[in-house]
Amino acid sequence: MRNVPAIVILGPASLATARRIQGLYPQAPVYGLQGRVAADIAYDDFGATLRELYQSGTPIVALCAAGIVIRSLAPVLADKEQEPPVLAVAEDGSAVVPLLGGLGGVNHIAREIAALFGIGAAITTAGELRFGTCLLNPPDGYVLADVDQGKRFVADLLAGQGVQVDGAAPWLAQARLPLRADAERRIRVTCAAAGGDEELLIHPRALLVALDGDSADLAARVRFVLAAQGLAPAALACLLAPRGAMTDRALADAAQTLGVPLRFAARQADEGAADWLLRQLPLEQVLEADGLLIGRAAQPIEVARLGQARGRLSVVGLGPGAAELMVPAVRRALDQAEDILGYETYVNMAGPLRPEQVRHCSDNREELQRARHAFELAAEGRRAVVVSSGDPGVFAMAAAVLEALEQSDDPAWHAVELEILPGVSAALATAALAGAPLGHDFCLLSLSDNLKPWAVIEQRLEHAGAADLVMAFYNPISRARPWQLGRALEIVAGHRRPETRVLLGRDIGRPGERLTSLTLGELRPEMVDMRTLVIVGSSTTRSFPRAGGGEWVYTPRWYP
Repeated sequence: MRNVPAIVILGPASLATARRIQGLYPQAPVYGLQGRVAADIAYDDFGATLRELYQSGTPIVALCAAGIVIRSLAPVLADKEQEPPVLAVAEDGSAVVPLLGGLGGVNHIAREIAALFGIGAAITTAGELRFGTCLLNPPDGYVLADVDQGKRFVADLLAGQGVQVDGAAPWLAQARLPLRADAERRIRVTCAAAGGDEELLIHPRALLVALDGDSADLAARVRFVLAAQGLAPAALACLLAPRGAMTDRALADAAQTLGVPLRFAARQADEGAADWLLRQLPLEQVLEADGLLIGRAAQPIEVARLGQARGRLSVVGLGPGAAELMVPAVRRALDQAEDILGYETYVNMAGPLRPEQVRHCSDNREELQRARHAFELAAEGRRAVVVSSGDPGVFAMAAAVLEALEQSDDPAWHAVELEILPGVSAALATAALAGAPLGHDFCLLSLSDNLKPWAVIEQRLEHAGAADLVMAFYNPISRARPWQLGRALEIVAGHRRPETRVLLGRDIGRPGERLTSLTLGELRPEMVDMRTLVIVGSSTTRSFPRAGGGEWVYTPRWYP
């Protein structure tokens, strides 16, 4: 499956079935109707949610009547070649009906889910029922040259025409095709770009292009060389380059333009380009042109076994905890990761994770060791993710990762693709729940003296108080330092009136979240623990009653 599906349910009766399907696709979130069922992601409008998922290319497994799904998606149905798989599943798992996305593998997904429940999928695709395979959607490693021609070709076979098969394709040998030695129609499994009028071309991804020179205009050069050799671009499995070129941005751009993976392999200083390429995998043919080598294998190339990818290290912020408050880019990084590193509580928050994803849990005080371990994994070509709660750059792992990189002289570490992806911080989540207490100038302060002297903290509290900034306190109290919040409040009280608004956000965005609004004069250290974010307002921070109970707290944009 190319993308992780979304499992969409309407009520609690479907939840058990949805969780079983989620066991088959561990990263698939369960969407549940707000107020009716507790799921991974809540939604308010079923039809709008389905249409949004469909238009984003997300496979949909809807646990409801097929008619509801069809009516919901009808306004956005367009290009059959671009539609994601869409299935309807009975809420008790007694029926699995593929609806849309035949070219996206919907029947394959339907069979997987049906097997989970010990039933048969309701496959209605004529060609697949008759021939036992879908010629329009070849398995991984093969690609159909022309979908429209494929539709006409399958229609001819269904009408009684026979067919011959030229080329190696084990999956076709297992199909129930109407094979005839004298048939005019022919399925050709080939890397060649051109075919005859009565031929259906299926390209094995058996070509690779290796770089033996500079990377300027690489995508255009690859296309030109393939065309000059009569080879199909769709047969290209990957680009290959020496490991020393791992940080060359032009290589990554060319691979993205061509839509293929980019791999790297070590090359000896005195090693010829062709010898280097042949050392990586057996090839039937090697051609050289324009500083490029084109290798052709007998079967589709297993790209994952060729050299290594450029490793990626993503430092991500999970947000406060709720799945709907996680940034989409962070969810994508987690879905693509091979290794997840972090404090165990945060690693668990990163789910759902696949069974094969490796979890590396460590103590919350081992930031530098964790960062170094992450670089070691990424330098091997793996995709590693270091997780923090909130935002990784706010009293979290991003600074530790950069510190570890600056201290290292290992070129393999510096060749890693490093990205830092933001998250919703505890201060922002608490502020949003309360209203807009950070609506004017503010500062974030950690009251932990583990990495800085307490005298520095006191000095900063004095200056922030004198500057009349709204202050958000992280790490406000712990068993090892129960006195520090009390001392901080003494300093703040020297610059604020007792009626200054204060907010306490405990576990905001997680089960059992609690927001407390009070005044500075009412605040006592025993009201706060390590899981609490404290916001102390400025002289202009104000509050007013909220309809339905409670109050809104905000700091005006203006200043007197």
